[in-house]
Amino acid sequence: MTDKWEAIDGESQKKRVCYFFDSDIGGFHYGPGHPMKPTRIRMCHSLVMNYGLYKKMEIFRAKPATKREMTQFHSDEYVDFLSKITPSNMNSFVKEQHKYNVGDDCPVFDGLFEYCSISAGGSMEGAARLSRDKCDIAINWAGGLHHAKKSEASGFCYVNDIVLGILELLRYHNRVLYIDIDVHHGDGVEEAFYTTDRVMTVSFHKYGEYFPGTGELRDVGISKGKYYALNFPLRDGISDDNYKSVFEPVIRSVMETYDPSAIVLQCGTDSLSGDKLGCLNLSMRGHANCVRFVKSFNKPLLLLGGGGYTMRNVSRAWAFETGLAAGVELAPDIPVNEYYEYFGPDYELDVKSSNTDDLNSLAYLDRVKRIVLENLRHTGGPPSAQMTDIPSMPIDAALEDPNEDEDMDDPDDRRPMRLLDSRRQADGELSDSEDEGEGGRRDHTSHKEFSSRNLGEGAHKFGMGVGILASSTGATHGAGPSGHTNVARIPAKSSSPAMDVDTPSSDSAAAEAVASSVVNAAVSTPPPSAPANASAAATPSSQTEASKAGAGAISKVAEAMEVDSEGSAKSKPEPPAPSS
Repeated sequence: MTDKWEAIDGESQKKRVCYFFDSDIGGFHYGPGHPMKPTRIRMCHSLVMNYGLYKKMEIFRAKPATKREMTQFHSDEYVDFLSKITPSNMNSFVKEQHKYNVGDDCPVFDGLFEYCSISAGGSMEGAARLSRDKCDIAINWAGGLHHAKKSEASGFCYVNDIVLGILELLRYHNRVLYIDIDVHHGDGVEEAFYTTDRVMTVSFHKYGEYFPGTGELRDVGISKGKYYALNFPLRDGISDDNYKSVFEPVIRSVMETYDPSAIVLQCGTDSLSGDKLGCLNLSMRGHANCVRFVKSFNKPLLLLGGGGYTMRNVSRAWAFETGLAAGVELAPDIPVNEYYEYFGPDYELDVKSSNTDDLNSLAYLDRVKRIVLENLRHTGGPPSAQMTDIPSMPIDAALEDPNEDEDMDDPDDRRPMRLLDSRRQADGELSDSEDEGEGGRRDHTSHKEFSSRNLGEGAHKFGMGVGILASSTGATHGAGPSGHTNVARIPAKSSSPAMDVDTPSSDSAAAEAVASSVVNAAVSTPPPSAPANASAAATPSSQTEASKAGAGAISKVAEAMEVDSEGSAKSKPEPPAPSS
């Protein structure tokens, strides 16, 4: 156990986890006021890294999907339209926008096609690695866009990465199970496989005067795919216990009856309590229980994102579920990270249920469950698939030998980044002295203890948040490049004592920790437009030697960041090195 996670007891075997993340994903912005904010994926990644989960899995940046790969499901004309349209030329595509349902829920924004390519590329490469036994669980939180149709955008989704990932799995697996726990019905995936028995789709969703209006209990598939589409319609406010009482029996029966060789789980977090567009009442642990249960079947598992419009809750839930996939349970206190202000005032990981009424009576849930299980029995057991050669695709060559050109690399150059990205720390590889923050060498003072001791009752460790929580009228609404910045807060003469972030026990470590926290805030994000008081940095002469050392480090950073009153940067001469 570390101070940031605890190993899960009772797991029969450790899972090899591949985690896909592209740093460009957080720079896309649907537009002012739009509820879909790709920033949430970067917020989740920040939690994943600061919890130290990179030690438990391999992290990859997938190759973006090409137009040819997208046309395995989508029509050529639709993909070509997505690749051409931009905000500057959209007036020339008015007819096409109406035809492909692009404009309102699915707006045109800068980098639209690149955004779709990153989402689809992660899901397809995750599926490809699962099929080749390079991992047991693949995670792509940028995926899960389940509403997109063959030739139509829908519900904030343009390219259906889930269908593309499942098609990749079907090249190697006879049967694939798709499970959807988003608050909305997974209509795009169900429609794509509505006539086949090689994919069973199971969706738990709100039904009744709710987008997209599909997913009725009687929708079970047609032709060869009859009874291979299962829908469990829910009413408002379902609780953790009631959700578990229907999810686990249905999925257990599906696994026994259908016997899939691979599973795709869409983990839309708009089913969490407090979501801006959702109406269910799941806690983070109730939502994560679905991941834990599906993982227990020990099948190749592709975990994907989806809906979720309260960003701080989305990132909490997906980070926690990333930990579950890696075999650990994250600690309740959120570590200091790039988006720490979003998680106030308690700075805890958990997302709790509210006291809203659960309109799903036990009688209703039992009746629906009975009908769903009856539909499942009509399938008559797992269907067979004719043996055939595995179709060859361009992705095969890249995955079979990703280092085929390694011998051509200049030995004097650094190792290729692809090798560094795929390296995972083996258990016990680093000693405590080499592994920063572990081994009981730090003072793990909580923000609550620090606030009450130094700032008074009810005070916050940091100042007001920057971004969507601080202002709802800003042009970026917390998304896009300018939405990722957190300005470092430098204490002025009249302020309280210098901010303490996990202060180490030694005096010299105290100075390093304070300086490091400010430097990280200044350089880990795009340069913000700093406030005028960013140059104010001074410490009282009555402080201890350790405080003076820390304040001196802060002052050097503040001088480097100094701006004049009009916001333009000043050129500062390099200050002389301080005497010891």
